[in-house]
Amino acid sequence: MAKTASTPGRRFMKLASMTASIATKTVSNSIRNITADEEQKNASRSKLFQDIGLQIADTLGEMKGAVMKVGQIASQYKDIFPPEVAKAISKLQRQAPAMPFAEIKAQVEKELGKPLAQIFKSFDEQPFAAASIGQVHKAVLPNGQQVVVKVQYPGVEEACESDLKQVRLALRLMGVLKIDRKLQEKLFQEIQDSLDNELNYEIEAQNLDVARAFHSALDSKIIIPEVYSDYSSRHILTLSLEMGESIETASTWSQETRNELGRRLFRAIGQEIFFLKRFHCDPHPGNFAFREDGSVIVYDYGGVKTLSPDVVSHFKQLINAARQHDIALMEQHLDALQSLNELGKFPVELYEQWLEVLMRPLTTQYDFAENSAHHDGVELIKPSLKYWDVFKPSPDTLMVNRTVSGHYWNLIHLKVNDNLNDLFDELVPPTA
Repeated sequence: MAKTASTPGRRFMKLASMTASIATKTVSNSIRNITADEEQKNASRSKLFQDIGLQIADTLGEMKGAVMKVGQIASQYKDIFPPEVAKAISKLQRQAPAMPFAEIKAQVEKELGKPLAQIFKSFDEQPFAAASIGQVHKAVLPNGQQVVVKVQYPGVEEACESDLKQVRLALRLMGVLKIDRKLQEKLFQEIQDSLDNELNYEIEAQNLDVARAFHSALDSKIIIPEVYSDYSSRHILTLSLEMGESIETASTWSQETRNELGRRLFRAIGQEIFFLKRFHCDPHPGNFAFREDGSVIVYDYGGVKTLSPDVVSHFKQLINAARQHDIALMEQHLDALQSLNELGKFPVELYEQWLEVLMRPLTTQYDFAENSAHHDGVELIKPSLKYWDVFKPSPDTLMVNRTVSGHYWNLIHLKVNDNLNDLFDELVPPTA
């Protein structure tokens, strides 16, 4: 880990310095713009947000550990930031540099209570993957079982709470959060809970066991890694090695295979949202692998969102109101999901146009590679922008929206060309 950020004191100073710098830039920008016209103010503000977004991304990226994880989670909630800031912090999704093996070995031995050579038959020194709070190594158990071992970096958990407070302060000082204080409290509590869950591999182990039991009863070709609890702890997670091909490789297979994979992925995530009410909410393509027999492997159940029956019911009723083009009823359910600032302010004709665009991939023969709904949606943004403040992100809808839109792009990468309406009806049965 970089020396500049290896102790709590240094981490705090680095973050405090970033926060102070942001505050200075924001004040200077306000002073400069006292006599500027509206266009100059908007251009200046956009430039300020770009600079600040890059500064946040660079600082968090250098620091690794919890603070980088905070940045990654913030980038998952990018709906609440201006586009300039969201774009900059999305850089934090990239992989972090690996940690020296000596530190990984020490962490495994401390957590599992024995020398590494006594725990595993073999353990690869080079990581298979590295991320913000830990890295993954291939290993073999004494019985010959091939596994992957996810090892959390030492000290990450302790740094978590102060990191989140500093990032939040920085964002508040620059005045970029597009939501009121009460909603900020809810969203940051959700980010805190999400971070706590990701830092506790025992929770991820439970998530994996639940998902594995759920999917194995429904579809043997949804593959969830098995947890080896005797070789796992709060900071170590040992899982069966489940190999598959990347989404890039799968996109070269036959149309029939790609459609089968796309349907299986779509159904599995829909079943988690609408039936299990606990869903894998990181749709990054790296969290999925594919086999030519139509199997889909799902990795990383560190990020799981649980929905109340009430929220799921509102989503279902919202979808059915959309099917019936009942705008007033749609707005009632959007309001119940805390997604509207004002009822009846978004023009009906724009609702109708958006409905056609958003329902097209779910209800018609749709070529995801052509991506017509996205292209038409970009055009629709222009006339919709002046009404955009009618809608607001809510804790109940953010992760569902992110997951659904992320999987839309996964189906684009897979070049699916299919009519998913039968699956859509299966997941959310239409009402009369």
